[in-house]
Amino acid sequence: MLRIAMLSYHTCPLATLGGKDTGGMNVYVRDLTQELGRMGIHVDVFTRSQDEHVPHVLHDLGFGNRVVHIQAGPEHPAGKQEIAKYIPDFVEGIKQFAEEKGIQYDVIHSHYWMSGLAAEQLSDAWGGTPVVHMFHTLGEMKNRVARSEDERAGEDRLNGERQVLRRADRIIVATLAEMTQLRFLYKTDGRNLVTIPPGVDTSHFYPIPADEAKAFIGLKPEDRMVLFVGRIEPLKGVDTLINAMCCLNVDGLHRPVHLAIIGGEPDAGPDDMSVEMTRLQRLCDDLAMGQTVIFLGKRGQDTLPYYYSAAEALVMPSLYESFGMVALEAMACGTPVIASEVGGLGYLVQNGITGYTIPDSDPGELCDKLSQLLNDAPLRETMGLHAATYALDYAWAKIAGQIVSIYEDLAGKKKLELVNSINKNTP
Repeated sequence: MLRIAMLSYHTCPLATLGGKDTGGMNVYVRDLTQELGRMGIHVDVFTRSQDEHVPHVLHDLGFGNRVVHIQAGPEHPAGKQEIAKYIPDFVEGIKQFAEEKGIQYDVIHSHYWMSGLAAEQLSDAWGGTPVVHMFHTLGEMKNRVARSEDERAGEDRLNGERQVLRRADRIIVATLAEMTQLRFLYKTDGRNLVTIPPGVDTSHFYPIPADEAKAFIGLKPEDRMVLFVGRIEPLKGVDTLINAMCCLNVDGLHRPVHLAIIGGEPDAGPDDMSVEMTRLQRLCDDLAMGQTVIFLGKRGQDTLPYYYSAAEALVMPSLYESFGMVALEAMACGTPVIASEVGGLGYLVQNGITGYTIPDSDPGELCDKLSQLLNDAPLRETMGLHAATYALDYAWAKIAGQIVSIYEDLAGKKKLELVNSINKNTP
């Protein structure tokens, strides 16, 4: 049986989605771990402890797999820049756990650049355990769309990403776009890159009848809703969506079309509310959209299928997305997606078939496409059917099998190296 050390240093896969550092990566690590468990593969997910009151070992992912919270720095949420200095403590905690449990891992699978640096140190300590890595987002791409200096990735991240690129045995990229970005912006030759898209849990995300979904989330059958799901930060382009909602032209409109925004903490006090949430709420006030735009805050994964199924469209107006897990989840629920043609979204959303792709930062074009969908029920139904069918190709059972093939290949090569080394040194 393969044993995998899964590293998610800065964020826990069990965290509630919609926070500053919780999103598609959390879902990816959680769902991949569960699927690997179904396949009989043992996974320990290591993450930094952010709450001293949470047990350090949890079995919430099932199949005997564990989420292990390692104390590395103070046990409370902290910024990425602050926690980077505690990576050595994280590494030591994992080594101690493995020693106490008597476990030797066949592969280390790290996520995001800080976990990749930890993986390198662990591999060296464990005699060259193979490292598989996934970046999820890239600092160089973040800098290309940054609107202010505060949004830019620092040199420590950029240097860390390059170090991980050089060291990892395999880099999993979500799309050909990400592979191109790594080759062009990071000057990598691509020999250790392999394209495997994220998956979706089709046993959880599937079409729910709209009337039942609306009843669950408190809407009336005649209510109409456009949906955004994601972190509340500038690169998500939520301001573009709010501006687009201002100019909607919907035939025979007797009830307003609401925009529901899932993510962030809209009810936080003035001292605790994020700069972006404050900006977006002020924009709604300036545009007199207070009755149209509803900030719902964080929502658990168990309720998201109802929101997706109740919505007439999901919109992802991002400036940058390495893939777009939210779009895939919505499509699996039979909901058309309108998304910026950036990064992975340009590959994931089939323009005119499962939804529309549009230029980023273009509220006029977004408004036009939204108006088309909202005015054409047969079109929405057809696109929704295509979307649900298309999403089946991304079921985790198919995707995880490709990742396991990488694990087996690397673990097999490592064992062969050990055998050859022993034979070489045996008289």
